[in-house]
Amino acid sequence: MRLFNASFLARSDTALSTSEHLSGSLSRRQFGLAAAAALAMPSALQAHQNPTITSKGTYDITVDRVRIDTGDFRKTGVGYNNSQFPTVLRFKEGEEVTINVKNNLNETTSIHWHGLILPFTQDGVPGISFNGIPPGETFTYRFPITQAGTYWFHSHSGFQEPDGAYGAIVIEPRGGERVRADRDYVVQLADNHPHSGRKIMRNLKRMPDYYNRSQRTLQTLVKDSRADSLQAALQERGMWGRMRMMPTDIEDVQGFTASINGWSTSQNWTGLFRAGEKVRLRFINASAMTYFDMRIPGLKMTVVQADGNDVKPVTVDELRIAVAETYDVIVQPRENKAYSIIAESVGRTGMVRGTLAPREGMAGAVPAMRSKPLLTMADMGGMMGGMDHSNMAGMDHSNMAGMDHSNMAGMDHSNMAGMDHSNMAGMDHSNMGGRSEPSSVDPSYANGSGLIPRAYNGGKFLSYADLTAARPKYKYRKPSRTIELRLTGNMERYIWSINDVKFNDAEPIVLKYGERVRIRFINETMMAHPMHLHGLWSLVDMGKGSRNPIKHTVNVNPAMTVDIDVEVDEPGQWAFHCHLSYHADAGMFRKVVVRGRPA
Repeated sequence: MRLFNASFLARSDTALSTSEHLSGSLSRRQFGLAAAAALAMPSALQAHQNPTITSKGTYDITVDRVRIDTGDFRKTGVGYNNSQFPTVLRFKEGEEVTINVKNNLNETTSIHWHGLILPFTQDGVPGISFNGIPPGETFTYRFPITQAGTYWFHSHSGFQEPDGAYGAIVIEPRGGERVRADRDYVVQLADNHPHSGRKIMRNLKRMPDYYNRSQRTLQTLVKDSRADSLQAALQERGMWGRMRMMPTDIEDVQGFTASINGWSTSQNWTGLFRAGEKVRLRFINASAMTYFDMRIPGLKMTVVQADGNDVKPVTVDELRIAVAETYDVIVQPRENKAYSIIAESVGRTGMVRGTLAPREGMAGAVPAMRSKPLLTMADMGGMMGGMDHSNMAGMDHSNMAGMDHSNMAGMDHSNMAGMDHSNMAGMDHSNMGGRSEPSSVDPSYANGSGLIPRAYNGGKFLSYADLTAARPKYKYRKPSRTIELRLTGNMERYIWSINDVKFNDAEPIVLKYGERVRIRFINETMMAHPMHLHGLWSLVDMGKGSRNPIKHTVNVNPAMTVDIDVEVDEPGQWAFHCHLSYHADAGMFRKVVVRGRPA
């Protein structure tokens, strides 16, 4: 049984700026019918209005086969309440919710409430917290809303999430938002692919570079030769070739159409404003595999929340949002013109443009995609150090010779012969112990990494180091122990694992109720992994004590080590996994068991 993926949703009150006037004078049932009618009309109004459900108490959601039209292609997928557009659920902190989920599919489904703290039996992961929802049946979720902020929900069954089963959650704080705004919009990102999730996984297992459309060619060899030299370019090509890897392998799955709230660039999702108003944008990355760089040319973004938790405001020009993360930003357009909301994939293979505008029918500019980044040897550092290379299946070491190993402590070199390392620019070999030195530009990345972000205008790019909790969630205390989790994989065979063990062969991670434990992620792969722990908060160690940022999903970049502290305060069984859909399915997944319970 696959344990990862998305489907499930609810009802509707609608996005604050365009539909408040509808809900004020209608009954709940009448309003639901009006919202459904609005969805049926391909109007300009619909372009910035996803179905929203605001209802104290009980919510009804159906899980359906739906027709998805991105403007680039059409396909059959999975959606909620017969819509291809993600539903927005609006709760209030302190309420108790009952959510009836009717499964209209011919397969089992589930709903996971991503980032919500709730009883583990309501977490929605088949095989861990419940058995799933069989075809034709209704499952009722009941849980208290004990937090506020921006979250999302998705199926945890099969590949329903990448096939379209996702939505947004907005929870209003008891005393109102700490930072107030005049408008409030969800901006939910996705990477819609013409292939089904099942087909994508099958293709990746057969040929891991099946979807890599950015492979280097003779033309790029000529370009690199002019920039460096033919000898250097050939040496560098040979080095990557001997490792059977590619510096362009940043995104496993390309060929997707990116969307905002279910709308592609040509369909133009639009949020309205009046000049001078403050607009809150709730960025949610619901993609299966794609990280996005977010910017609004002409506007500064003030980040006020990360993963549903308030942070001290920090103003930036651009930010990178990993899969499954959320960020709330405040912008203030002062001119009556269209502003583009740009989400550009980190590998520069896909982009979507939405619009902030003073009136209907306007569209922001669509910029050209920036040049594609390339991985460097710094991004490979975790793969080449601190490992027993005899187990590195898929990597040909037979020709790795001529290497000066004098400074490469802790590395088994017995099988590494024939490799010319003279052109391994950007790599500090003194630190090849599986942990690379952080960059001075952004300490979340290895020094010399090809993935280090830079703002489109040369300005400020958000870093984890910029995030400071607005208020402590827990009193600071030192963790009682450290659990090391090496993020491992074999790209050639498309196997992803933790500590070289796939989920099906792994024992659960056992935690004790009431302890604080440190989890140390050591990324020994050349890909970033967004690690999501269900049911418990992750405090990212940025040296800020009780003010460390509080997150539900923590990005771990290639060759980097990231520490999180976990306050173990929810008993039960929880999922813990990379949130890249196909990595989780391939084995980068664990069950966490919390033993004991409150007195």
